[in-house]
Amino acid sequence: MSNNPDPNPDPSQVPDDLLSSEEQQQRDGQIEETVDAAPASLGSPSRVLSIDTRVEQAWAHWKKLGRPKYIVAPMVDNSELPFRLLCQKYGAQAAYTPMLHSRIFSETEKYRNQEFTTCKEDRPLFVQFCANDPDTLLEAAKRVQNFCDYVDINLGCPQRIARRGNYGAFLMDNLPLVKALVEKLVQNLTTPVSCKIRIFPKLQDTLNYAKMLEDAGCSLLAVHGRTRDEKDGKKFRADWSAIKEVKNALRIPVLANGNVRCIEDVDDCIEATGVEGVLSAETLLENPAVFAGFRTAEWAKGSGEEEGYVDGGLDQGDLVVEYLKLCEEHPVPWRMIRSHVHKMLGDWFRIHPQVRERFNAQNILTFEFLYGLVDELKELGGRVPLYKKRKLDTLNVKEESPKRV
Repeated sequence: MSNNPDPNPDPSQVPDDLLSSEEQQQRDGQIEETVDAAPASLGSPSRVLSIDTRVEQAWAHWKKLGRPKYIVAPMVDNSELPFRLLCQKYGAQAAYTPMLHSRIFSETEKYRNQEFTTCKEDRPLFVQFCANDPDTLLEAAKRVQNFCDYVDINLGCPQRIARRGNYGAFLMDNLPLVKALVEKLVQNLTTPVSCKIRIFPKLQDTLNYAKMLEDAGCSLLAVHGRTRDEKDGKKFRADWSAIKEVKNALRIPVLANGNVRCIEDVDDCIEATGVEGVLSAETLLENPAVFAGFRTAEWAKGSGEEEGYVDGGLDQGDLVVEYLKLCEEHPVPWRMIRSHVHKMLGDWFRIHPQVRERFNAQNILTFEFLYGLVDELKELGGRVPLYKKRKLDTLNVKEESPKRV
């Protein structure tokens, strides 16, 4: 199976409030043909398999993928193909697509062509959908199952668009519907089904919820350790203890999301919770090299061991250039590119606000303009490096240049 690109996609007619809070920019991009085969079938539908067999198959599939620990979380408009590939270059071992709206994906070819692109290097891959109708979700899932390793159901989005659309974390108020969504996919797809959730205020409610998903046939569960009302990640710490309880209660692989600012946080989270891997979202947007051990100045100098970090020989300007080259190779809508450039150059823009103002005023972006923007920042000076931990050997302390992945 392959996806046929629309060679001249027009701006999508999709209602903006269902897709993103970003202003809609000129849209570009195409669906990319992949040569990867579909994952091996998990056999008969879940309805005729015992729980023991389903658990065994869930682990077999996860192990076949290499048990990835460092994972790019799903982000609306921000975990698209070029960004996934950039994160992969710097240590990410698996990634989610942005959240895709199942109804619009099923109905609108232009939306499919613009919002979902992949390539043979883009694996392991979770394709995430929001949905509130099992049949519609299945129709969308069938279109992507040969191009990914999991079809994921978004049960964790806490934003107002999810409330208006009745999906994401707001389905926590209708657990029978959640169960129906999972069962519909499990019984009709050959690709495993995963889910991403938030926790309930009460631990037992969370455990009951997670167990219901496992019983329905979910093969992997990602748990964001915040409640639906705890939207601000800087204000509310994720509850790793709740994630640990979910991990202990389930038999399928479990992933954690929340409180990841650096690679050491990933290791600490795995040790504290026992999960298989950890998702990162906001931190990666500013620093896509997190999983390669790089830190921004904020997290290097605020770590309490500032002397232990050295200039890693890489900065966000370098990462922007690498990202733009990937975008030229794998086109995506300009609104996504604008968002990434803004986040990755945020520290530089604070030093040179006049450059930020010119960037914000540029209504129509071009690669020439964006490359020139990075060149201008470098010429103005005030380099903002990323930092790496100082390496120690048995004889002395020495600073090592980073190995480019």
